[in-house]
Order: sequence, then C-alpha cells, then structure tokens
Amino acid sequence: MTLKVRKAVFPAAGLGTRFLPATKAQPKEMLPIVDKPIIQYGVEEAMASGCDQIIIITGRGKQAIEDHFDVSYELERMLEDRKKTDLLKIVRDISEMLHVAYVRQKEALGLGHAVLMARELIGDEPFAVLLADDVIDNPVPALKQMVDVFAEKQGSVIAAQVVEGKMISSYGVFDAKPADGFNGRLFEIKNMVEKPKPEDAPSNLAIIGRYILTPAIFDCLSETPAGAGGELQLTDGMRLLLKKEKMYAYVYEGRRYDAGDKLGFLKATVEFALKRDDLGGPFREYLKGLKL
Repeated sequence: MTLKVRKAVFPAAGLGTRFLPATKAQPKEMLPIVDKPIIQYGVEEAMASGCDQIIIITGRGKQAIEDHFDVSYELERMLEDRKKTDLLKIVRDISEMLHVAYVRQKEALGLGHAVLMARELIGDEPFAVLLADDVIDNPVPALKQMVDVFAEKQGSVIAAQVVEGKMISSYGVFDAKPADGFNGRLFEIKNMVEKPKPEDAPSNLAIIGRYILTPAIFDCLSETPAGAGGELQLTDGMRLLLKKEKMYAYVYEGRRYDAGDKLGFLKATVEFALKRDDLGGPFREYLKGLKL
C-alpha cells in the first residue's frame, strides 16, 4: 500500500525575538511579506502539495494566527455591504482554505517537542513539517517535489540546500551518499551533524525547514533525551530514526528566503513585490530612481 502525505505541521510557538519590538504583541508568523503573512505562504504551499489538514503548534500570544485562518463575519459583512467583492474573495478564501487544528505548546521546548505535540492528531501516517520562516518560491512547490520523492521511496524525506563556505556552520548538515533518480538531487542520509565547523562539515548539504516524516519519528522523539536548555531537538530524533529506517535528503528546486532573518525578510518583500502584476512595474521604477 502506498502511503500518502495528507497532514502538515507548522511549529509556531517561538518567541520571534529577532524581530522585536514588532513581535512583542504579534506573532512573527503574522508579519506580512507584501500583504500576506509569512505563515500563509507555507500553508498555501502545503495545500498545493496535497495536504488538506493543517496542524499549527501555537503558544502564548499566538491568537492572531487562529483569528487569521478563522471566519471573520464582521469583516465579510462590511466588505459585502461595500461591494468590495475582490477583497471579500481574498478574506473568504483564507477561512475556507482547509481544515486547521491548533495544539498549544505551553513552553517552547525545541522543534522536536513541537513535532511531538502533534502526535495525537497525526496518528499512524506520514506527515509534513514546514518551518514558516523558510519561504521557498518555485512554480512547483518545494514540498510537492518532496511528496513526489516520498511517493516513490516511502521513507522520510528532508529538504536540502547546497551551502558553500563558512555559512555551512549555521546549519544542520547531512552526511549522505547519492541515490538513484530525481536528476541527481536525491541522497540517502548516513548521518546528520548540527552546526559543524566548516572544516568538519561532512558535506555542503544543509538541512532546510521542510520535512516529510514517517510516524516512527514519534517513538524516536519520545526516547530522545532533552539537550541544552531542556530542549528536544528534531535532529536528535531523526538520528534515532535513521537507525531504524532509510531516510533521504532532497535538494529542492526553488529560491529560498530566510524570513526569520531581517535581511532575508526584506529581500523576500522586495522580490515578491517585483513579481506582482499590480505592484511590480511602479515599484521597479521607484527602485531605479533611488540613488544607491
């Protein structure tokens, strides 16, 4: 029987300290790139990849995320009365998008802990994990590419990106060997190393915030001891999973923006605005006029 990926988990309980003071009273996942919150880009990617159930792991002060994906009767009524049908469609599309469930993570105890919180809602099936900070732009969504790999391999697939030079020490890094098919983009994972020194990095393949995991990860995370600061790391759980079953790294096609970083967020805002039919032309003219 071929297993399908239908559920997607979004860990969104972090404090977003890199964007203070903007994130003092609103979740960083709700910061807009042009006019759409960061998390909505990820949710739309999951939907376009065949996921129809979204599980968002939230924490204190994340009510705005729940409100965003909920029905807003007052707003819809006002837009209807004012005959603003285009805006009404945008608002309705968000709330009618799909089935969204929320799990409250009382303390931000690491990515592994956030994933473990989704266990009851996931049950015994494979699932995706998307980190909303990684906004990936491509005609075929990065997660859809990974779903296609999973359909063939039926094993966990983790997104990889080639990172050259010193920057590799900011990432988890794969020790992996090439696997057949998928235009040389697929690797079988042998090990994972967290933030190695550039000279110690086993490869130039960095772990990026897209994962398709088998349900066996939950037992692995339950058996994984907490690390520094009491945090349960997903990478540690995946290392245990690697001892039980084959796992794959896939170098996705697409341009990634680290929207959890101020510079990455600004780059995404500019480039997404330039691609817009309604904004691209005038915005490009404005940028040309700047004395840079």
